[in-house]
Amino acid sequence: MDIKVGILTLSDKGSRGEREDISGKVIHEIVQTIGGKVEQYDIIPDEVDLIKEYLVRYADENELDLIVTTGGTGLAKRDVTPEATLAVIDQEIPGMAEEMRKVSREKTPYAMLSRAVVGSRKNSIIINLPGSPKGVRENLEAVIKVVPHALEILQGKMGEHPKGFEASS
Repeated sequence: MDIKVGILTLSDKGSRGEREDISGKVIHEIVQTIGGKVEQYDIIPDEVDLIKEYLVRYADENELDLIVTTGGTGLAKRDVTPEATLAVIDQEIPGMAEEMRKVSREKTPYAMLSRAVVGSRKNSIIINLPGSPKGVRENLEAVIKVVPHALEILQGKMGEHPKGFEASS
């Protein structure tokens, strides 16, 4: 399954060219492990309306399967990615966000401060990740293996559950 991916980096400094986007490169590397092909990549400032605009465009116009954001998930005043995401998704996928926090929490107590959201819009899954490359790797690796199956269900292409994903009785 080819998975069309969009990477959206939220960074005031990055959008002005004052900081290299290492986190976006980590996302690019990890999505390739599930057949992900990055078709859109942008760095924009932490502005809620702009973030919403890009998420809607990525999902509705570009018809991307997976949209991964990095940055803006903490408690700082400019951290507005979860609010933008919640405003445009059709449904939350809380188990994925919980798993990301759980895995990170094993490494740092500060993981409980993450407000990252995972949800779907139309046929796209949107995953919010923290801004640090280390946090991106930990969080995305925690959930990436279920993304193809989640997309199959969301997009109505689901047959049987993949081996190892059977429901317990």
